[in-house]
Amino acid sequence: MNRSLVFAAILALCTPLASQAGSTAAAPASAVAAGDQFDVGPMLVERHGKHGSPMIFIPGLSSGPYVWDEAVRQFGNDHVLYLVTLPGFNGRAAAGGDLVAGVDQWLGQLIATRKLVRPVLVGHSLGATFSIAYAEKHPDQVGGVIAIDGLPVMPGTENMPLDQRPAMAAGIKQRMGGITQPAFAAQQKAFMHSAMGVMDGGVADTLAERSARSDPAAVIEFMSQVLALDLRKDLPGIRVPVLVIMPFHDADMKAAGMPMTAQMKADYYAALMTGTPKVTVVPVSPARHFAMFDQPQQVTDAIRTYLNAL
Repeated sequence: MNRSLVFAAILALCTPLASQAGSTAAAPASAVAAGDQFDVGPMLVERHGKHGSPMIFIPGLSSGPYVWDEAVRQFGNDHVLYLVTLPGFNGRAAAGGDLVAGVDQWLGQLIATRKLVRPVLVGHSLGATFSIAYAEKHPDQVGGVIAIDGLPVMPGTENMPLDQRPAMAAGIKQRMGGITQPAFAAQQKAFMHSAMGVMDGGVADTLAERSARSDPAAVIEFMSQVLALDLRKDLPGIRVPVLVIMPFHDADMKAAGMPMTAQMKADYYAALMTGTPKVTVVPVSPARHFAMFDQPQQVTDAIRTYLNAL
């Protein structure tokens, strides 16, 4: 695999990308009705469902609970769902300090105060990394981990020594520092229309508008802190099965000059999860980073199969 091209995805928010032509299909289905909302520290939580085992959904960088609308429709009748909004995202006030430690603390507070018994953590992208981190640190509190295109280390940086990672993260933070809200909104639109976004042009526009509600400084801070992480050494401590949902888009691979099959990419993802006692990588195709919009049925089927096997 051409790791330099993979690493370019890290910089997707740093440099405006050329918008690709997208379809004019309809935007995402109408949002589900808002659930009960409450605060856990600076994190907002929205609850859906009245019975069943608990699931906690953590969105990716700059995203809000709307990315889980289909999950609410599919799983809200059989599970109690907790959709979190991280500080600084989707209009939420930002929080400073060690955000990695903060998310760990806030998730722990959610589980403790709501008396959740071994919830399944479901994360997308950055949210998946936080789900893996929590399962490593608190293995007895977690009932399962579902990671949608998120891993314990940023793909393309896996060979970077741990002591060099903070400098890389600081460099990206410096490069993006001071971005204006209009420039941030333009980057979000370019990103959503790129190979790292979503396939449908109408959906891309809607997701870009929603992600632009986030605080650019908070997005940069979260991104830089997560880029400094490499969680692989603690993967053996996870005691539950981990499902990794891996989007694959053959046309994007060919356009980028990357002769990669879905199996090759799955093998690469599995290698980055080496040490996890029980991990399954499920390809979803054709799909880009926001696989739950590109292939909602495939993602739903993969999650349901996983839950039924627990």
